[in-house]
Amino acid sequence: YTLSLKERTKLKGLLEVVSSSAEFETIPIRRHEDTLLRRIYDRVPVKLDRADFEAPHFKTFLLLQAHFSRLQLPPDLAADQALVLEKVLNLLSACVDVMSSNAWLNALGAMDLSQMCVQAMWETDSPLKQIPHFESDVVKRCKDAGIESVYDVMEMEDDKRTELLQMSANQMRDVATFVNSYPTLDVAQELVKGEYTAGAPIILQVALTRDVDEDDEEGGDQNVIAPFYPSKKMANWWLVVGDSTSRQLLVIKRVTVNKSLAVKLEFTLPKGTHSLKLYVICDSYIGADHDIAMDPIEVAEGEDSDSDEDMESD
Repeated sequence: YTLSLKERTKLKGLLEVVSSSAEFETIPIRRHEDTLLRRIYDRVPVKLDRADFEAPHFKTFLLLQAHFSRLQLPPDLAADQALVLEKVLNLLSACVDVMSSNAWLNALGAMDLSQMCVQAMWETDSPLKQIPHFESDVVKRCKDAGIESVYDVMEMEDDKRTELLQMSANQMRDVATFVNSYPTLDVAQELVKGEYTAGAPIILQVALTRDVDEDDEEGGDQNVIAPFYPSKKMANWWLVVGDSTSRQLLVIKRVTVNKSLAVKLEFTLPKGTHSLKLYVICDSYIGADHDIAMDPIEVAEGEDSDSDEDMESD
């Protein structure tokens, strides 16, 4: 029973691939657990053609969805779920590697799934749900007030924030701690000038700067605030240059940003005009990503074609 990644694999397919990996074959299936698993299956959104309540891969698939939906589980299942979560990020990293080595831009989907695993959310949920004590009524109040992102919460006036959130002083402290640790990344990018020709290296220089307190030399504690994730986790970033129309991934690099970092990304292109994007994707938080349209790149024909030299010498 093996599933393979494909160029068009979406969230459901990725969940299936990851769940059916060998690491999870040892997840225990207990007697009479199937009634419980059926109840969970009724409550989670992603369904499969074949539901097999006796199979470790199917149970893993359910436990991951239960995690994104933040369902309360009995102790046995919660322990199984913690085992799954401890292994899943490495598997998703491996998925990113496989997909990017095939130059598939849907590697971005595996990155989204990594954020979902750390923050216990669906990608369709409001990013505000990551903030402690942001229950659905608070999220709704914020949305109605036009507050959609963690950055919006950050930028509110204190009194406005207090009035909108209606929380106790302790809760407000938790909110402040989360919001202050949430990554504010400044991204600047520039192509190294030159005559771009087909197949010749093109270099994109990227400067990443984290907004950290002045007195904070090291760039602060990079541990992610993720109350639903069972292990400690550092925030990392994937840098990707891709072509969203052809769904092609040209170059990828994984980095950790303490305070600032300069990265060189090198790729090649065929002849023609290319509209590319630079994606800066966090592996641990939802809503902190950048998706930057680059200026169109004009690529001339390569050196090794004789025909156009003959034309020029006429």
